[in-house]
Amino acid sequence: MKLFLIGLPGSGKTTLGKKVAVYLQTPFFDLDEEIERLTNKSVQKIFAEEGESAFRRIESDTLQKLIQEHGDFVMATGGGAPCFHDGIGIMNRAGITVFLDVPVYELEKRLHAEQKQNRPLLSGAKSITEKLNALREARISFYEKARITVHEDQPDVMTIITRLAR
Repeated sequence: MKLFLIGLPGSGKTTLGKKVAVYLQTPFFDLDEEIERLTNKSVQKIFAEEGESAFRRIESDTLQKLIQEHGDFVMATGGGAPCFHDGIGIMNRAGITVFLDVPVYELEKRLHAEQKQNRPLLSGAKSITEKLNALREARISFYEKARITVHEDQPDVMTIITRLAR
């Protein structure tokens, strides 16, 4: 089974994804880390040098490459991956998508100022709360197409596994 964790920045996709992968005894991929490995550039550098549009093409190509080249896995996607180049459709056709729906107030607590610099879409924001609310509004229609939605502030491995078993 291919399992894709989607949601806003700071929703816990990578942290939870690693735990779910261990529990399921399957490989874990962080889509942004794979992009960096394949391009030998940081996500921030791609945004700065080539722009968001180029990054989104690279992101989509990398997503499709991983789907084609690997069997079962758990993947933490970037927050925008479902929203561009039919990302949510690609993921839903390839496996199971899980939307980690974490409230903006909780995301804000998790995204400290030093982490903000590592997230290109948040780096220039005057207000993290306003930016997160804007991202949520722009992306929610894609996120809601996930097969499973987890609404808890602190989703855990067993929450995901229980929902998968249904």
